[in-house]
Amino acid sequence: MGYVHLPSQTLGMDIEPIPKTSFDEGDDMVCESYSSWIMKHPSALYEFEKIMKATQNKKIVVFLDYDGTLSDIVDNPDKAFMTESMRSAVREVAERFPTAIVSGRRREKVQDFVKLDGICYAGSHGMDIISPVSSKKFGGQGHHRRVVDEKGNEIVLFQPAADFLPKVEEIFKLLTLGINNIKGSRVEDNKFCLSVHFRCVHEKDTNTLEAVVRSVLEGYPDFRITRGKKVLEVRPLMDWDKGHALEYLLDTLGFDSSDVVPIYLGDDRTDEDAFKMITTRGEGYPIIVSSVPKETMASYSLRDTKEVMQFLQNLARWR
Repeated sequence: MGYVHLPSQTLGMDIEPIPKTSFDEGDDMVCESYSSWIMKHPSALYEFEKIMKATQNKKIVVFLDYDGTLSDIVDNPDKAFMTESMRSAVREVAERFPTAIVSGRRREKVQDFVKLDGICYAGSHGMDIISPVSSKKFGGQGHHRRVVDEKGNEIVLFQPAADFLPKVEEIFKLLTLGINNIKGSRVEDNKFCLSVHFRCVHEKDTNTLEAVVRSVLEGYPDFRITRGKKVLEVRPLMDWDKGHALEYLLDTLGFDSSDVVPIYLGDDRTDEDAFKMITTRGEGYPIIVSSVPKETMASYSLRDTKEVMQFLQNLARWR
């Protein structure tokens, strides 16, 4: 079959106050027009044939963020369901290429959303990974556990932030209690990290919410705060992110060689770590999902989840 073209940060404890613009999807917009930005980050749909020709005789490995990439951003994070059409597109890609979902969500939650076997899942911004084998290159054996999944298959769990789990649970309780009276706020437990959502919080209450988060984290200097789309992420202060998760998966899947081309699609600031890794690697395609111009290390862009689905369908059907 052919393919179709469609039109198409990391902060420490001293985080800046949440400005009005951070309540917008344009939180990290740069001062340039979309037309000039797209020249620097051309559409991966328009350039699809060029991309694929450059991957001839090479091994493609696909990495996908979830929220904002496979599903639309919604007010209630528990209802960020992907469409059946998107699920079908991901299934088609996974039947042709090794595929992994790399999300900030709890791994089990992402698996429940995606509902596909035969792909790898990395949750908690890469701090909770399922892989077929353990890695001698990353983390040492102390963070690897062999377990049997619900279908009786032996798998390896890699959890480099396992030692932080008791503190994550403490912080979750403190934050939940602290923001209890801020209407529209919510703390999501992602196992090895936490998400403080303020998408539904009134603008006048955002500074109060930030103050609560900052106050709680003052007692935990080994944690950091990063920003997403209308969310504050609380993560252990450790040298591990989505970029490291991508490297780990390439290693455990047996694709850590010069003839491998990783393709990574993501929409958030945390995906920039993976974009940076691919750029540093010198081989691969980091693709940002955004309808507004923003600072990014991505080489290509897609406007929204509809274009993501079209790109995946093109990829699966490329001959």
